[in-house]
Amino acid sequence: MQTLTSLEAGQRAPDFKPKGSAGEPVTLSEHLGQAHVVRCFHPLAFSRVCSHHLPRVQAVLPRIQALGAVVYGISVDSHHANAEFARKLKLGLPLLSDFRREASAAYGVLIPEAGYSGRTAFVVDRQGRAAYKDVSPTPCRIPDTEQIVKALEALA
Repeated sequence: MQTLTSLEAGQRAPDFKPKGSAGEPVTLSEHLGQAHVVRCFHPLAFSRVCSHHLPRVQAVLPRIQALGAVVYGISVDSHHANAEFARKLKLGLPLLSDFRREASAAYGVLIPEAGYSGRTAFVVDRQGRAAYKDVSPTPCRIPDTEQIVKALEALA
């Protein structure tokens, strides 16, 4: 896997308009000034590792929400596939479709030769700046959800 050059702490997080599970557009800017945003990029719905990654995020979702944050999973899958994947895993966090790979490219996590993103977590503060990132060096390593919670606690 190639080394990704991604968004760094303190940089303004790119805004984009991916589709949620029902096909509705979702933007970072709608949360500015109101909530921190956790963006969990994952390569593909229904893959073995992603099927473990997102439930780990789901497990800490109440703690993340208590710290004033919202969480989105993001993959290159269609919003239809994401809806079914979320239903199958019983996820309470929205999954967004980066079908055109715009978000993955903007955040610097797209692996062009693979056609999907690296497994990465970003915490974006209420002002729209990156506060934390965890870029997995391998497709099988899942970002540490406890570190995501700690990053949000530091913003409180």
